[in-house]
Amino acid sequence: MQKTCLECDEKIVGRIDKKFCSDQCRNAYNNKSKRKVTNFMRKVDGILHKNRRILDEFVPNDKHTVHKDMLMKKGFNFDFLTHTYTTKTGKVYYFCYEMGYLPIENEFYAIVRREGS
Repeated sequence: MQKTCLECDEKIVGRIDKKFCSDQCRNAYNNKSKRKVTNFMRKVDGILHKNRRILDEFVPNDKHTVHKDMLMKKGFNFDFLTHTYTTKTGKVYYFCYEMGYLPIENEFYAIVRREGS
């Protein structure tokens, strides 16, 4: 039984467990199969980095307060975050990497930089 390349359907010569006829075909096959996921991940990562950069602009030291409108004016997207942190008192901080925000009152947010960053 002759095996054929998964990318170009050419005959494969060599090891019996070989799936591609060349490195070029292997790379082309893997690039095609991962393209959609990679583009999606790239888009999400771009939004997260933008959110982080916006939060960082508002924090001169370790903590600052800002209104929701100011964040939105800069293009902040509240739908994307990397993780949350819940305090012992039940307050939930939302983070984009080491930069976080805590909803306080009247659409104001406390912006914080996680310690050790």
